[in-house]
Amino acid sequence: MALTAAIAQLSSSPSVVDNLARGRELAARAADAGADLVLFPELSLTGYDLDRLAAASSWFAPTDARLDDLRALSRAAGLTIVLGAPVSDGDGRVLASLVLQPSGSVVVAAKTYLHGDEVAYFSAGTGPTVVDVAGERVALAICFDTAFPAHAADAAAAGASVYAASVVYVEGEEGKLGDRMRARAGDHGMVALAANAGGPGSVGESGAWATDGAVLAAAKGPGDQLLVVAW
Repeated sequence: MALTAAIAQLSSSPSVVDNLARGRELAARAADAGADLVLFPELSLTGYDLDRLAAASSWFAPTDARLDDLRALSRAAGLTIVLGAPVSDGDGRVLASLVLQPSGSVVVAAKTYLHGDEVAYFSAGTGPTVVDVAGERVALAICFDTAFPAHAADAAAAGASVYAASVVYVEGEEGKLGDRMRARAGDHGMVALAANAGGPGSVGESGAWATDGAVLAAAKGPGDQLLVVAW
């Protein structure tokens, strides 16, 4: 099956309202480009600043009314939107990707391998979440998940043909994201996607890698960019 994916390398602000608006703008651009899927960075709705989690407004629920505009866009455009958010619901608090689907449903894909201070705020997920997008099985990963070959192996065992990672890789980690995504793609014959934060201190390096690890698309340095790739 053919799939078109958009990868949003995005600099999040301290304002959730601003991040929601910017997310909708980029998702609309992805829809206009014919994308079936748009992938945002880790914690794209809040920015990666764990101190902000003290504010109740930083936490999202799958039914959160603040997502209504993005849900409507998802349904109207047939676009699966993968946002990064701290999620609090009846099952606890997780660092997650919120997957808005054209059917109107929202899937919570929790980070499996927490890192550093994250363990004080979140419970770990139990493995990759896999969703259907335009006939492809897409596994969701979040940042440190990409460091563990077993995470991608579990995704492949679940039938995934695409490994989509929302990440924050910063200065001092140059080359690490690309190396890991090439390995995850080549090890299991999956297309790999990575959306990195784009703000100050980011290494950029968002992109897409073919099943043999070859680069399909690559961001040009840090900064906000929208990559669109089809295969």
